[in-house]
Amino acid sequence: MKRLVWFYRISSVSLFTLGLIVLLGGQGFRINLTPSEPLGLWRIVKADRPILVGDLVFICPPDTDALREARARGYLRFGLCAGWVAPLIKRVVATSGQAIEIHDDVRIDGRPLPHSRVARTDGQGRELVCYDGGVVPPGTVFLHSAFPGSFDSRYFGPLPMDGILGLAQEVWTYAA
Repeated sequence: MKRLVWFYRISSVSLFTLGLIVLLGGQGFRINLTPSEPLGLWRIVKADRPILVGDLVFICPPDTDALREARARGYLRFGLCAGWVAPLIKRVVATSGQAIEIHDDVRIDGRPLPHSRVARTDGQGRELVCYDGGVVPPGTVFLHSAFPGSFDSRYFGPLPMDGILGLAQEVWTYAA
């Protein structure tokens, strides 16, 4: 009898939690479980202006071979974007027309980007392929996170702006 009571309690809590996640997700809330930005609850806010350098955004990456490989390696979490990946939270550091150089770190229009050291291997020793650099094409943005292990545009290049869901707004976060 006690097992049945515990089963109902656990089931009830699980269903309540799932319902809360679905409800909050429908209102633009997202839970960030990656160290690229503070862990916790975030909200996607529709931008009422053009996206600018310095904006922190939620973006759905396109379903490309490189990003499918990243999903298979565990760099991207499961979510509802194309390819079943979660939206990324990244800072826009360059927009259309800006020049990107990638060597040991990233340079934008000749200026070094702080905290942009480029890793040659991931945490498991697997080779990382870096973006070749070049001019950011029209309609795309170059994204970055100061977290050293971040999987960002250093590795997959600029992403289409039409994948931007909105600005990322902290609701309740904490540092790990």
